Amino acid sequence: MKKDGERLSVFTKRALLLMGGQMAVLGTLGARLYQVQVRDGARYTTLADENRISARMIAPPRGRILDRFGAPVAGNITNWRAVLVAEQADNVSATLDAFSALLPLSEYERARIDRELHRRRKFIPVLIKEFLTWDEMAAIEVNAPALPGIAVDVGTSRYYPYGPKLAHIVGYVAPPNEADVADDPLLGLPGLRIGRAGMEKFHDLGLRGRAGSVQLEVNAVGRVIRELDRQEGIQGEDAGLTIDTGLHLSVLNLLGDESASAVVMDCRNGEVLAMASNPSFDPSLFNAGVSQSQWLEWTRDRRTPLIDKATSGLYAPGSTFKMAVALAGLESRAIAPGDRIECPGFLDLGDTRFHCWRKGGHGMMDMRGGLKNSCDVYFYEVARRTGIDHIAAMANRLGLGMELELDLPGQRSGLIPTREWRIAHGHAWNIGDTIVSGIGQGFIQVTPLQLATYASRIASGRLVQPHLTRKLAGVLQPGVLPDDWPVLGMSDKVLAHVREGMWAVVNEAGGTAPLARLPDPQVQLAGKTGSAQVRRVSRELRESGHFDSEKLPWEYRPHALFVCYAPYDAPRYAVSVVIEHGNAGAAAAAPMAREIMIETLRRDPANRNEAPPAQVADSAR
Repeated sequence: MKKDGERLSVFTKRALLLMGGQMAVLGTLGARLYQVQVRDGARYTTLADENRISARMIAPPRGRILDRFGAPVAGNITNWRAVLVAEQADNVSATLDAFSALLPLSEYERARIDRELHRRRKFIPVLIKEFLTWDEMAAIEVNAPALPGIAVDVGTSRYYPYGPKLAHIVGYVAPPNEADVADDPLLGLPGLRIGRAGMEKFHDLGLRGRAGSVQLEVNAVGRVIRELDRQEGIQGEDAGLTIDTGLHLSVLNLLGDESASAVVMDCRNGEVLAMASNPSFDPSLFNAGVSQSQWLEWTRDRRTPLIDKATSGLYAPGSTFKMAVALAGLESRAIAPGDRIECPGFLDLGDTRFHCWRKGGHGMMDMRGGLKNSCDVYFYEVARRTGIDHIAAMANRLGLGMELELDLPGQRSGLIPTREWRIAHGHAWNIGDTIVSGIGQGFIQVTPLQLATYASRIASGRLVQPHLTRKLAGVLQPGVLPDDWPVLGMSDKVLAHVREGMWAVVNEAGGTAPLARLPDPQVQLAGKTGSAQVRRVSRELRESGHFDSEKLPWEYRPHALFVCYAPYDAPRYAVSVVIEHGNAGAAAAAPMAREIMIETLRRDPANRNEAPPAQVADSAR
């Protein structure tokens, strides 16, 4: 009995020890389960969701650019693209190799991808390939298990419905560079573009919008099961332009194949209604990247398609500058409107002879006759009496040779020389420089947009500034009403003398621009011709009687210019035309300006709230 009691005691101790051990194990397990499910439950839920849910940022749709009547001139189209999230790929290099076997990647594309992977955080998607076809997109989805970290994303791409026709105004977008991404990491999102030129660049921040996000449920191999949540990005705000697209297309049609530019402005408020530069380029090519061969083709073209001639082309204004000289002479009282100056066909200064365009001369000229006949000798003498500094100040006041307050990047200021400028460049100013400045030659350089502004200020008597933005996010911007602009600070009587001379140029017998006369005698146009030499003609050749600029090679012929406004008695529209190497302003630029003005008056965009029906047909061409 004693032995049985001892064995029972030993068994009981062992059972207690075993039970204690089991309780300890169960307690530890329970504590661990409590920690996992209760204390750390939220963390493990998050980890599980991270394996199940793929969160991605998405680029917002870019805001549209619209013309004055609401027609899109820059919009968006659907773009399927393949993106890679590095943190979701076990071996990025192997994943890219597998993708390249499916859809070949060029050396350039692979280098770009590697560069972006190194400079971006691993959770930010990197663009692998865009503009995918339906078959390419399906192939990526079918092979998703072999492409960890790669997914097909749908976004938008920039679309320009008018292609080259509005390229210089609208501009273009391109992928951001490293410096752009460093300033704003959101620019690294696949598909996001940055404005590089034109209105795309000027309004870039407003057009970009704000990024969104999407959550996708994926299985163990990374295949997308379903979309769990999507927070769309906030689309950028629309920018409304002052441009009348139909009128702009008509102007381009009139320019034809000429290397030329033309600007149409509302001379009361400075709205730019058309601004053509020919030839042009396809802005959509910058979206995906311009090839080297295409770039070389553009840069080797002597007609410079990449340059916006209206805002960046610099030209001597020639005789179109004579109104500025006349106004400077009148305001400084160096000359009176009735003062008569004899033109024998030349002006001698020392041993230098300055010729008039008319070999036999014009005889006695007053200001009205000087403008009407575009007499060079008359304006040589007016410039000599007035002085270059008075002329320069007046030219600047009229918008020439200075940077305008234009909402378009890339404009050039041109040059109206002064004595101080000449001395700063190491030379003394001489009287000969003043004389040639009197007919818009010498050092003077202006842009076609400045010439349109110049005509607008003479016509309206106000310091209007050209502008291209009419609305932002649907809100009308300042500058639409004429009273928004200060007066020119010149008496109507002084301006009237010059305006009458411009009227005589077109409408009076003997004027230099009868080809600019409008068909309706009730609506008259005032203007001024100009021909600007691009190379000096020697005295011997000019006096030989054998000089004919039309026989010169194209690049040596003078530029043809014309500026005008209409209607004469109630000015509303101003036009400038510059035809590179067009030879004679009266024969080449004036008739073209006439047709542009006729079309402008027919459409009358400044007095319309919607485009005329003809724009539908114009846009389809």
